[in-house]
Amino acid sequence: MDRISFEKIVQKSLTRLPRRFKNKVKNISIEVEDHPSRETLEDMGIEHGTLLGLYQGVPLTAREWNYGNVLPDRIVIYQRPIEQTAQSPEEIEEIVLETVIHEIGHYFGFDDDELYRIEKEKRKKDAG
Repeated sequence: MDRISFEKIVQKSLTRLPRRFKNKVKNISIEVEDHPSRETLEDMGIEHGTLLGLYQGVPLTAREWNYGNVLPDRIVIYQRPIEQTAQSPEEIEEIVLETVIHEIGHYFGFDDDELYRIEKEKRKKDAG
């Protein structure tokens, strides 16, 4: 898939966020890159496995009274790992949506364990 088409999927995923979250997301940049760098994988402690997205910034729950005048937080969505994981164009859209939601969850202060638990509960609910 070309970059422009993939970026459109990322933008579309943002429109699918629940309004209560969408309205609270401020000063954040969402970008697409081909792959995470080797340095990023090392920093994350990932030797085996796939990194689909990354949040870089200070979560809302960790910001203190003097937080301000900072560059935007950043979410990176990694195109090639998502394409390699997906079996179809529709699945690419679903993985992008799940990845964007997951990374925005970090912006709101959720850690990976909490987000994986929420995602698991949602899959159970959707399946049954």
